[in-house]
Amino acid sequence: MGRRLRRVLTVVVLAVVLCLVVATSYVALVAWRSHRVVTLPAPGGRFAVGRVEDTGTDEVRDRELAVWTWYPAVAGTGTPATYAPGAWSGLGIGLPVGETAMDRVRDPALEAATPAPGRFPVVVLSPGLGFAAPQYAALAEDLASRGYVVVGVTPTGSANLTVIGGDAVGPTDDGNPSDFAGGHTEHDEAVAARLLPTWVADARFASATAGRLDRSRILGGHVDPADVSYVGHSFGGTASLEACHEDPRCAAAVDLDGTIYGEVGSTGLAVPSLLVGHDGSCVTGECTPDGAADRADVEAARRYRSASAGQVRSATVDGIGHLAFSDDGVLYWAWPLRAYLGLGDRAGPEPLRETADLVTEVLPVRGASAAA
Repeated sequence: MGRRLRRVLTVVVLAVVLCLVVATSYVALVAWRSHRVVTLPAPGGRFAVGRVEDTGTDEVRDRELAVWTWYPAVAGTGTPATYAPGAWSGLGIGLPVGETAMDRVRDPALEAATPAPGRFPVVVLSPGLGFAAPQYAALAEDLASRGYVVVGVTPTGSANLTVIGGDAVGPTDDGNPSDFAGGHTEHDEAVAARLLPTWVADARFASATAGRLDRSRILGGHVDPADVSYVGHSFGGTASLEACHEDPRCAAAVDLDGTIYGEVGSTGLAVPSLLVGHDGSCVTGECTPDGAADRADVEAARRYRSASAGQVRSATVDGIGHLAFSDDGVLYWAWPLRAYLGLGDRAGPEPLRETADLVTEVLPVRGASAAA
């Protein structure tokens, strides 16, 4: 073997060994980060946060739904809540490494906590398509700490995972169609028109649940079911605008990065509403459109705004992607998962705090000033 060939082979072998060392080290780092404890952001309000998990049945539609409630609570009461209890531990993508393990997430909420004195307005929280309400715990808890009873509903069959009666329930083709892109094509408009009535009915059921909570053992006398606002992310934001349109008690609505569909898009709302977009999103109508999809979003937002008698605010959370409005924004995601999921460049709690600040600006101020 010639001297030159030996040198080439040596370089190749060293390069292969180096690649193996780097790859092994990265896998080890990812495994360590995946099992490192992550604590959800501390709520920004003056109340501690209690949490109640329940399953409700809409008798009219014979539909079972998982309903989680976060509420203002007295500090030092209750016990620490498990972020994803029981079958909810299946939330996430389900990879052995690369994402924060659900049992490594620490939640500041308290189970069976004593409610804070006072009666508090209701916020119905709707998740994005494929997501479950518990995956928005950081936002829900921040709002609850500021004086709102937050009722999160998970649309059964549309979420990748929900838990009914302790059993995990997955998505259906009808509830979570794989060919729905959330745009304004004729196909997407048709899919949205089919899904939206169910999602709106789910949100309205969650609103009705608040009335039962006001008569419940834990929250009796602490809920103002006549004062309801709707907040949602992605398709849940779409449903929130439409649910507010249908609910005469609705005080405000917030759409977090959701395409505007439904009747509300042409009739608007008579109460205050907020459109929030991620960095580069055009759902607020305030962007530089880049292509037909963006122009359609801009037109939809402008049509909604011009039709609304109530004030319509718009805001963008800089540096984040579409999914960062959920708890995914504060959990660990290995490269290239974070890029694939489109979470954006800003990780950590600050974007979610900014979102909560924006949301509370449009919600009834009585929630923020309820007696402690």
